[in-house]
Amino acid sequence: MAKQQDATDLQRALKACRSSFVSVGFFSMFVNLLMLVPPMYMLQVYDRVLSTQSVETLVMLTLVVVFLFMVMGGLELVRSRMLVRVGNRLDTDINSRLYSAMFRRSVVSQGQQSAQPLNDLTSLRQFLTGNGLFAFFDAPWVPVYLGVLFLFHPWLGFFATFAGIVLLILAIANEKATKTLLAEANSEHIKAQDLANSNLRNAEVLHAMGMLPGIMGRWSEKHHEFLSKQSRASDRAGALTNASKVLRLLAQSMILGLGAYLVLQAEMTAGMMIAGSIIMGRALAPIDQMIGSWKGFVGARGAYGRLNELLTQIPEENRRMSLPAPKGDLSVETVAAAPPGVRMATIRGINFAVSAGEHVGIIGPSAAGKSTLARVLLGIWPSQVGNVRLDGAEVSHYNRDELGPHVGYLPQDIELFDGTISENIARFGEVDPDKVVRAARKAGVHEMVLELPNGYDTYISSTSGALSGGQRQRIGLARALYGDPVLVVLDEPNSNLDEAGERHLSEAIQKLKAEGVTLFVISHRTSVLKNMDQLLVLKEGQVSMFGPRDEVLAQFARKPAQVSQSNSARLSAIQGGRAGQNDTPEEPS
Repeated sequence: MAKQQDATDLQRALKACRSSFVSVGFFSMFVNLLMLVPPMYMLQVYDRVLSTQSVETLVMLTLVVVFLFMVMGGLELVRSRMLVRVGNRLDTDINSRLYSAMFRRSVVSQGQQSAQPLNDLTSLRQFLTGNGLFAFFDAPWVPVYLGVLFLFHPWLGFFATFAGIVLLILAIANEKATKTLLAEANSEHIKAQDLANSNLRNAEVLHAMGMLPGIMGRWSEKHHEFLSKQSRASDRAGALTNASKVLRLLAQSMILGLGAYLVLQAEMTAGMMIAGSIIMGRALAPIDQMIGSWKGFVGARGAYGRLNELLTQIPEENRRMSLPAPKGDLSVETVAAAPPGVRMATIRGINFAVSAGEHVGIIGPSAAGKSTLARVLLGIWPSQVGNVRLDGAEVSHYNRDELGPHVGYLPQDIELFDGTISENIARFGEVDPDKVVRAARKAGVHEMVLELPNGYDTYISSTSGALSGGQRQRIGLARALYGDPVLVVLDEPNSNLDEAGERHLSEAIQKLKAEGVTLFVISHRTSVLKNMDQLLVLKEGQVSMFGPRDEVLAQFARKPAQVSQSNSARLSAIQGGRAGQNDTPEEPS
């Protein structure tokens, strides 16, 4: 029972394919038995047809052999197609779980944004559907061929057994000589590939500032390290593979010589001599094939290990009981949290409560923990200590697909995805035109979208397209407001906006206020904060001040010496309701 509980989803998926593997093995039994047809035919032709000069016997033997070869071809085709179906079934059973685990790892682990697991699944599937796997199904029938050789003559059996042991030793030596190097080479290749993908995402910056030679040098170092280790492994594997091939051919020739000697000693027939050479070649073929396909096997084994590691690190989330739709009451109870992989808490002892419909502005110097708090409020990052409760329930207790439609989030780094504007606003669910237009109007981008050549059907990509930075931010705001969420978090929502964009953002905030939406706004620019109900001031990861806007401003007024000149100017602008269009935003924390 414990083993079954410890099994990963990949292991369970492979176990589900066990009956198919058994069927492939069953067909392999008949294929390998039919592999005895050519030597047996040769034996009969030499020892019976030639000695009796019987044409009728030759014709009948030939017809039988042709029929058996047709059967063998059919069985080969069936087992090959079965393995293709097994590979497809494995991919189908595991790809959704794998994609989800890969996605969650990117959320909870910094520096883990890679699609390598999908490549690993492809490598594993291709090995399962390739010819290399047939060697493992054929290997158990090697003793059958050796047994036939012992029936012909003990010396033939001993000779073939010795040759098989030598080839097996070469296979083990191949594994020992290349295992570590190939694993390191694959690791370096993955690192080089991830670095190249990262560089391509920032191609404009690299090109504009002439950084390509330097960044290419870093990639070249990793790529050359990969080539070096792969070349060393390939050299070793090539030497052992060639030695195996030469020894197998030599053994087939030598067994003919041994057979000829035994024929001269009248201990066996000429037909047995020829048939014995063919049978030994078939007996050694699986071992030789294993050595030839060892690189693919090592790659598949490495992929299997990485997939198992990922699925073990990111277990499948258990479906929780559905909770009622939230209304927007939010409480933060002594929360301490940090970015994934960081032990020291970025925010500590955070305590506050917000009623549904309240608007809270979050301010503070850079690196104060504002963006960390935003992610913790939404349940993107888990808290190390304390709880974040939405309508009394911990945020983590909601099923994410059920909570998502009630939440809106605009991060600092605007990420739009490959698709149309309408698909991006609709969060790539079913596009409801009325909801899309309503969200666009609320965000003040409806007229802007209509001016585009294809309107809402304009196609954009994740990294470029027909939109400027400010337009992409406004589309991101429309996506956050899609579906009438009850909790919205905006992180630097006006960092790329011009005067018109600021005006539309202010109008959107007023509409959210009228609709009773709970809103958190993080900003270094004061214009968007002037209509907040409450202000939360973070300093060094802790709440410095929190309360109604006017009270917080009054506390600042009583302690002017503790307020920097830049913060005083900002807060004066908030108090006076002036637009801070000329404020220079600090680097987001």
